[in-house]
Amino acid sequence: MPRVPQQERAKVTVNAIVEAGFISVQRHGMSGTTTTHIADIAGIGVGSLYEYFKNKEMIYEAMHARFVDDLVTMLQPMSAVIAHLDIVAAIHAILGELHELLQRQDQRYLRYARSALNVDLKIAMDPVTRALSEIIIQYLLHNPQYAQLRRFAAMSYIFIHGGMFTMVRHLSDPNSPISFDELVDGLAHMVNHYVLMEQQLLTANNAPA
Repeated sequence: MPRVPQQERAKVTVNAIVEAGFISVQRHGMSGTTTTHIADIAGIGVGSLYEYFKNKEMIYEAMHARFVDDLVTMLQPMSAVIAHLDIVAAIHAILGELHELLQRQDQRYLRYARSALNVDLKIAMDPVTRALSEIIIQYLLHNPQYAQLRRFAAMSYIFIHGGMFTMVRHLSDPNSPISFDELVDGLAHMVNHYVLMEQQLLTANNAPA
């Protein structure tokens, strides 16, 4: 059974293996990566790698956990950033930060996500969904005029999950017919259009007969 790193040296080794996993996926793709590739990049023997990970799938799990952790870390401060922005600008700000994260270190996360999706690896994003939901709650607290909109909870759920699905689909297609900026702009205006329509209905319903 692989051991859990306790000492600092062991933690450094595990970190090197996970980092090597990202590099190997960049070079060979997820299906083409082997534990030998990862061990060579990490500068350790395959036997040492197996002390911590019994197979490459376990390394992929650790890589995914790091990816999600970094996404959540990126999202958490966004509530304060977007509190006083309009909806279109707020969505552009959030997704702009996501784009910047995906471009770091020679597009490490973008290449990882694309490889994972193309081999049908399950992408668990629950922590990201919770972080986005918290951002919406905080945005409502600073913009209470939107809290009166009908079905806001249901529509927030649809926009979060529908938006994430759309972005995942875009990431998995290196030859997408639209750019990332066009995707962001489309999502932002779709949400804004819903809000404007609901505000108009609310005003009409509250108007004196």
